[in-house]
Amino acid sequence: MTRHDAEIHTDRGWQTVPNPLEQAHAYAIEIKELLERDPLLVQQEEGRYKGKLLLPWGYGVVFTNISREEFARKQLDQAIPLDRALFKEDFAEGVEAESLQQKLWGMFTYSFGGVLSLARIDRVRWHLFPEIRIQQGSLFSAPEELPDETQSIARLAPDIVKAMDMAQEVLARNLGEGHRVIHGVAGSGKTLILAYRALHLGQQGHAKPVLVLCFNTKLAARLKQMLAERGAGDGVHVYHFHGWCKQMCDLSQLDLPGDESQDLWERQVAAVIAGCEQGRVPLAQYSAVLIDEGHDFQPEWYKLLVQMIDPQTNSLLLMYDDAQNIYGGPKRRKFTWASVGVNAAGRTTILKVNYRNTVEVLDFAYRFVSGYIEQMSGSEDMPLVHPEVGGRSGPKPELLRFGDAMQEHAHIVGWLKGRVQDGVPLHEMAVLCRYNSQVNKMRELLARNGFAIDAENAGKKSHGKAYDPASDSVKVLTMHSSKGLEFDSVVIPDLGCMPCAKSTPEEDARLLYVALTRSTAQLIVTCHNESEFTRQCEALGH
Repeated sequence: MTRHDAEIHTDRGWQTVPNPLEQAHAYAIEIKELLERDPLLVQQEEGRYKGKLLLPWGYGVVFTNISREEFARKQLDQAIPLDRALFKEDFAEGVEAESLQQKLWGMFTYSFGGVLSLARIDRVRWHLFPEIRIQQGSLFSAPEELPDETQSIARLAPDIVKAMDMAQEVLARNLGEGHRVIHGVAGSGKTLILAYRALHLGQQGHAKPVLVLCFNTKLAARLKQMLAERGAGDGVHVYHFHGWCKQMCDLSQLDLPGDESQDLWERQVAAVIAGCEQGRVPLAQYSAVLIDEGHDFQPEWYKLLVQMIDPQTNSLLLMYDDAQNIYGGPKRRKFTWASVGVNAAGRTTILKVNYRNTVEVLDFAYRFVSGYIEQMSGSEDMPLVHPEVGGRSGPKPELLRFGDAMQEHAHIVGWLKGRVQDGVPLHEMAVLCRYNSQVNKMRELLARNGFAIDAENAGKKSHGKAYDPASDSVKVLTMHSSKGLEFDSVVIPDLGCMPCAKSTPEEDARLLYVALTRSTAQLIVTCHNESEFTRQCEALGH
């Protein structure tokens, strides 16, 4: 080894590579120059350091398989000074943390003596680890043309740059193999973590693909689009669960059990389960299975999906939030993870911080839903997690009463036009309805008033084909279909129709909670009839 290069022994024989300290120095310079493009991370005062990075930087090399004494004995310190390297004894069990910190500080040639604020620390993390960025709407809005991300961040104030908190970053970057369950409140970054994990696993070069599943057809469509834009490739397959079952039925040419009076999707699920038992559907098809919206999955679906994982990799990631469990009603079956083959003991994590919603929106939504589900004690396997706010503030949600539907509709149209005048893109606005019939009415209303709209087809055979998340249009969806999505501005019309007579107040409260927490900035709720829910929401405003 010389100061410029080194010879290493590889599977292909001896090769000459740059001196690792020179490599580290080059990487450090590249990072320094990246951070110096952010005006909030450089010195602003006039003088010799103006425009220079306001935090100290250094570089060094880590040798985990050689001791300091052996390194010096072989005179390798002539190529890499000892104070620029760490050795295996520096990481031995029992070494004090302060000792390692002192050696690391020894690699810094200068210090300004100041302490970085938490906001600036988050900016540094934002630059270094793109996968931990949380930008409102970034996961579900149409991609923007930003050829130079380092220039785009210069326009963002410190409190606008959001990165995962440390718990999320550890999860996203260091999820191990085996079965993992993450319980997270609405807006806590569950889908962001799952998407990063899918991209990471897709790059591992496994012979078998990664399967990403969710319940909502709209979320599946957007996840598929987003992952493709970020280079996931053919190694990552994205479906909503019933779409995947249909695919299995078609590929294995399965006969559908039952009679035609049953829902087609129920017969397809039953056919795949029977096909696995009969050996007609191959097991262990995937190197990993990742499940978003796990709270909407049935116990037998988990039993089926666990069989789809290759035992060699045994990789399962499951996202869950019991407060958003909106299917099944009072007949919802209780089960444990172990009973369905999910071995998550000791591998369960809880995310409590909500990043999506403002303090005001989350407070309104959680105070409403807690009156209906607080009495339900979540199980140890599936806890009911109380959300904590990420800190953003905004306008208070409003419940607006009107004398009739015509007045209510006129206000909704005017409010949406006001949001357009405020510069909010159409695709960042949504009208979320309880029933398909309301979707049709709102679609006609907005079309008459000149809005470009994108409304799901209310027909049962639409399979979500009418919905385009990337189009610049107001989204008109049922509350059920809005799960997993987010929008700057949300309208929830005709609250007086809830709770539905065919469901329980607790079930509809969960559904309304999902709708309320889709808003990242502004939210209004309107009504022209009285109901239990309108009285509850009105009480929250006082």
